[in-house]
Amino acid sequence: MEFTAKQIAQFIQGTVEGDENATVNTFAKIEEGVNGAISFLANPKYTHYIYDTKSSVVLVDETLELEKPVENTTIIRVKNARDCVAKLLQMYSAALNPKKSGIDSLAFISPNAKIGENVYIGAFAYIADGAVIGDGTEVYPHSYIGDNVTLGKDCKIYPNVTIYHGCKLGNNVTIHAGSVIGADGFGFAPNAEGTGYDKIPQIGIVTIEDDVEIGANTCIDRSTMGSTYIRKGVKLDNLVQIAHNDEIGENTVMSAQVGIAGSTKVGQWCMFGGQVGIAGHIEIGDKVFLGAQSGVPGKVKGGQTLIGTPPMEPRSYFKSQAIFRRLPDMYQQLNELQKQIDELKKKTQE
Repeated sequence: MEFTAKQIAQFIQGTVEGDENATVNTFAKIEEGVNGAISFLANPKYTHYIYDTKSSVVLVDETLELEKPVENTTIIRVKNARDCVAKLLQMYSAALNPKKSGIDSLAFISPNAKIGENVYIGAFAYIADGAVIGDGTEVYPHSYIGDNVTLGKDCKIYPNVTIYHGCKLGNNVTIHAGSVIGADGFGFAPNAEGTGYDKIPQIGIVTIEDDVEIGANTCIDRSTMGSTYIRKGVKLDNLVQIAHNDEIGENTVMSAQVGIAGSTKVGQWCMFGGQVGIAGHIEIGDKVFLGAQSGVPGKVKGGQTLIGTPPMEPRSYFKSQAIFRRLPDMYQQLNELQKQIDELKKKTQE
């Protein structure tokens, strides 16, 4: 599909500077621009690229001040270039991947399952007894929807997703390939004989509320009793581990390889960087921001930005890291001082 700068400006309520008939059919970074591409400029440090980019159209913030005229590309000024390019990408993605419907003849659907209208079920997908698939939901090939699972409306379950028995998903939930929802929580106890471990049955479920997106190969474990909860609007990256009986608050986001141990409650609007690890049976407050690789052993109050293990304020953390790098030299100096002190003591005793 091809759009003119004028059409794009009308859609995102922008102002064109340059050729309003310039056409685009793809996206590109401003530094990697090509003819027919649209780029955006939101970070001032990339401003110099606008003078020689090959992109046909560039979105910029209304407040951007340029040192000289731009003659090589058409500019569209908008209130927020980053937000506008996100809207355009959503539209572009929807055009490239139109919503699917229809049930493939190679899919298995239990006669006891309830299938809504305008549903897509791909080849070799398995829909078990008592499952409910809401209107407009897409289940891609090789996915497994277990007994009595409920999927709401307009969900998208990508290939090779496994949703164990009894789990409940709300509306507009997206789960990417390879994720597992509702596997047993990690529950074992040493047996009385001292010869091994007894498994603690995990009889709960996982509840995922509306507008949640879960990345590829992420695992969310079922609870021992009750439910593990993923609240409305949560976004999880690839390879995230949510253990049994956890509760993840509304609109919280987590980057790849975050791991949260069991029975932990995470508040609303939190943001966790990659490889954050959180201990079990603790509570994280609302609007907590944790830097990558932070390790959290205990309760964290809301409204904090922390990094490190144990987590601390960024300024203190970076000061500590600067000292840490100097520890070998400081240790050597300490040994030399100790020798001098020992010699002084010896002379004093003599």
